[in-house]
Amino acid sequence: MDYQEARVYLENVTKYGSVLGLENMKELLDRLSNPQDELKFIHIAGTNGKGSVLAYVSTVLAEAGYRVGRYISPTLFSYRERIQVNGEYIEREALARWVTQIKTVIDQMTGEGKAHPTVFEIETALSFLYFKEKKCDFVVLETGMGGTLDATNVVKTTVAEIIVSISLDHLGVLGNNLREIAQNKAGIIKPETVVITAKQEQEAMEVLEDTCREKKCRLYVADDREVKEIHYGYERQSFDYKQYKNLEISLAGSYQITNAVIAVEALDQIRELGYSIPEKALREGLKKTTWKGRFTILRKKPIFVIDGAHNRDAARVLRQSIDLYFADKKIFYIMGMFKDKEYEEVLRQTADRAEHIFTIETPDNVRALPAEALAEAARKYNEKVEPAGTIEEAVERTLAMTGKDDVVIAFGSLSFLGQLTKAVEGGKE
Repeated sequence: MDYQEARVYLENVTKYGSVLGLENMKELLDRLSNPQDELKFIHIAGTNGKGSVLAYVSTVLAEAGYRVGRYISPTLFSYRERIQVNGEYIEREALARWVTQIKTVIDQMTGEGKAHPTVFEIETALSFLYFKEKKCDFVVLETGMGGTLDATNVVKTTVAEIIVSISLDHLGVLGNNLREIAQNKAGIIKPETVVITAKQEQEAMEVLEDTCREKKCRLYVADDREVKEIHYGYERQSFDYKQYKNLEISLAGSYQITNAVIAVEALDQIRELGYSIPEKALREGLKKTTWKGRFTILRKKPIFVIDGAHNRDAARVLRQSIDLYFADKKIFYIMGMFKDKEYEEVLRQTADRAEHIFTIETPDNVRALPAEALAEAARKYNEKVEPAGTIEEAVERTLAMTGKDDVVIAFGSLSFLGQLTKAVEGGKE
């Protein structure tokens, strides 16, 4: 297959949906000679902040001279964005070559009556093959959903696990309460490894403590009480943490201080394992880290922000950031959500702050909530709501309403933010 044929094949595989479980993944990797067993992983699970922490950790490690693989989802701008080495996307040729090999193995599996792997399982296997080929020193890996039965949890050679904030997400799939969801996410923890966690709700923290005790792991908590001298800003932020003074980050959002602290704590503990991570690399890596779609500023007059806030915790911290940075500004929203997400709760926490809201339907996704349905839900909290026919229409009409001192926030599902970014930047002065 060439690149386009490989993409078509992967698109066709999406019909197999999402299946939690490791049996098929192990079978696929066995037939591919288990490339993951020759890599070292930093595995990240949790509800909010996985991607940002992954970005900080992988950027610092690359700055320290390591070859670092990143495996992320969802992506905003390019399919190849999900598999990177030191920030460079997987080459089209490599993707086509490895997908061709994987398809051959899958044809053998299905010919024997075994289940067809899901697209996430195929992409995960593809990433392992590519990272092995590129001789990566580390792979920073985020779970797709949950932990215990997530396809990424086939890895055994973990250096450290990072558990970001755990909250109620995928209720009924990962668990029916916070304790059960925490148990699911703690499923990535391997025996006698180093575990770094954000400060958690008591139920979730008890689960992590019990798991680490049972598996003889060392547990470290990134403690917000150790954070001093915080300076917020939507272009630059800084803070002190433990022995580090005036650490700078370029990612905006009040929650990014917490994410950066988790990353710093994790990097400190990885250094304790014997890996060289000079303080200069830590500082430069934090400053250089970018992560589009997480309170990202696209333009300045008016200020135009995109953010992937699609659940209750993300909505809460988005509202905190709006109130922190833009307390005296007029705010306009563009929103798109999936129908299986907590859109009512997201609206309850955010909608009243807007001067006007345009809703859109996230394109090309069966999970998309229609723009009119989202608008109807939003009108419970704000009367000035209109559905827009397309993302481009929503951008055009919003910018026609705003003055240069106003603020536009586009948020909800990450799936529409790439197309929206192109619509905004295409018209940027």
